[in-house]
Amino acid sequence: MTALRPAGGYRARMTSTSSAHESSASGTSIGAESSASGTSIGAESSASGTSIGAELVHLEIRDGIATITLDSPHNRNALSAQLRRELLAHLDTAIAAEDARVIVLTHTGRVFCAGADLKESRGADAKNQGVNEVPALFQRIWTSPTPVLARLTGPVRAGGTGLVASCDLAVASDTVNFAFSEVRIGVVPAVITVPLVPKVAPTALHELFLTGETFDAHRAAAIGLITRAVPAAELDGEVRRYTDMLRLGAPGALAATKELLRRRVSDTMADELAALSEFSAARFASAEGQEGIRAFAEKRPPAWVTATDVPNGAPR
Repeated sequence: MTALRPAGGYRARMTSTSSAHESSASGTSIGAESSASGTSIGAESSASGTSIGAELVHLEIRDGIATITLDSPHNRNALSAQLRRELLAHLDTAIAAEDARVIVLTHTGRVFCAGADLKESRGADAKNQGVNEVPALFQRIWTSPTPVLARLTGPVRAGGTGLVASCDLAVASDTVNFAFSEVRIGVVPAVITVPLVPKVAPTALHELFLTGETFDAHRAAAIGLITRAVPAAELDGEVRRYTDMLRLGAPGALAATKELLRRRVSDTMADELAALSEFSAARFASAEGQEGIRAFAEKRPPAWVTATDVPNGAPR
């Protein structure tokens, strides 16, 4: 049985980005372009592709939301070595940023992620295959104390489904389709099973892993791969609805809840009840728990919620 550790106290919500992301007097942040209302981290890429040295993944922190954008449309946002490296670095930055209450993972181009970069895989031996570095990406998203939401406007294939499944929530346009296409090119959907198995209906996984059949966003929601499928015109509104709700949660309580959802079920009901009772009592006694109880009794927002987090400044 995995022991549960009470998460720390809530992080103060900052009104500006952390010092690592501060803008210079000229308005340009370190290695990035910065606007008055948010901070962008990373170089620009052209609309037609990427220039030499251009970033393939970008991070922007604005209004409590860290948006990480896959921007490698020339290869359908495949998990190349550069994209893997930059995605992992930006995840680390977003998770460490105290002003980032939610992380949104999205993309440019027509495809969210095509999976492995097959050009890099061709001719490489087992030790040098890029798939060896993919588990670190899945684990960083899965164990992130900050909730991660995937915003999808284009197809998702193979390893891209592992990214989506590793997220806490995923909202897709109803035009998006998915496929576990590995068997059709002679490989196996191995690493992606780790985040997929706890979430997706087993019968569906058997069918879709073995056939490689393409399925739509509504079925993806029905089997548990994504949270919601909505018309394209409603996608950003639905993403905003979830990010608004997530920002109402105490950061420490959200992190502890994620840990609770990740834990393995213990062998007996008695063990499970004992572990959960201890865990729950620690949360009630925590700084966040006590602040939330006081705020409820005093009919006011708790300390981690500001007027900008909730329409009309009313949390209830």
